[in-house]
Amino acid sequence: MASRDADPKAVSGEEGVQERRLPTAAVPQDLLGGLPGRPRARQGGKFDIRIDRNGVWHHRGSPINRKELVCLFASVLKREPDGTYWLETPVERGRIEVEDAPFVAVEMCWRDCVSPDRALGRPRQCLTFRTNLDEIVTADAEHPIRVHLCPKTGEPRPYVTVRPGLEAKISRAVFYEMVALAQPETIDGREVLGVWSEGVFFPIDQVSALDAAAE
Repeated sequence: MASRDADPKAVSGEEGVQERRLPTAAVPQDLLGGLPGRPRARQGGKFDIRIDRNGVWHHRGSPINRKELVCLFASVLKREPDGTYWLETPVERGRIEVEDAPFVAVEMCWRDCVSPDRALGRPRQCLTFRTNLDEIVTADAEHPIRVHLCPKTGEPRPYVTVRPGLEAKISRAVFYEMVALAQPETIDGREVLGVWSEGVFFPIDQVSALDAAAE
């Protein structure tokens, strides 16, 4: 649930996921060479890893149930300009399959931001998201929110950038919480609904279209 008083740090679980370490036995043996400190002869290729539409990681068709292991792999996840996803370490890189977005935004916190821009009449609310892997990201110019409309159904598919090239799909429940904070603005003569965060306005959709999608 969105909270207007919650401190994002209180819900973050933000204690450096990249520093987590696992016993060797917990890591699939054929992927050990793709982890830091474990050299491997083969360079490049494809790992038998898939991230499904719900953000669940699979290895050889089975879910990876250890969250610590998923966080470890996610810490070395990269995306190429051609849209492909790779696990990349200093010694090896391997391509993986991502059905939609690699992360899912499962929680949102709202808070006021103190800024000189307030004197200009710009809302200074901050929208901070927590992903399914406990990464914390605040929407701003470097971490934009975008909403893609399905061309067939018109259903909104919202995303927020977590790291360069990597997005989190905003869950339906969180999206509706975000819509509750939306306000109309006029852009290029067209009235749109959107949300403000860190002084940046992120359009969600035209007012009429968004109302219809929410029904």
